[in-house]
Amino acid sequence: MDDLEDVAARLQAIIEPYRDRLEEGHIYGVTVLRRPGAKAHDWFAGVQVVSGAVKFNLLPMHAHPEILDEISPNLRQHKRGASVFRFSGLDDGLVAELEALVGRAFAVYWPER
Repeated sequence: MDDLEDVAARLQAIIEPYRDRLEEGHIYGVTVLRRPGAKAHDWFAGVQVVSGAVKFNLLPMHAHPEILDEISPNLRQHKRGASVFRFSGLDDGLVAELEALVGRAFAVYWPER
């Protein structure tokens, strides 16, 4: 099983390419990326280590569930709630799939970018 810090680092690496266009913010104690000047509840993504797992928060999938149409059953089984995935381990296939999903999410979150 992967160490949770390793899982968190892999998930952070997925959102890292968007850091130069977004700013860091906080909501409910979670560090998130968001559009510059965005309100608290208008965030893009964040990673949070919790008891026994790592949460990958991706808010655009709440308002745009269609971006989930292409995800595999394997990734879907990690989905919790409208905007959260929960992982205790990650394989390369899930990472690649999450990278594609985050790309689709960014396109709907900030379409003019």
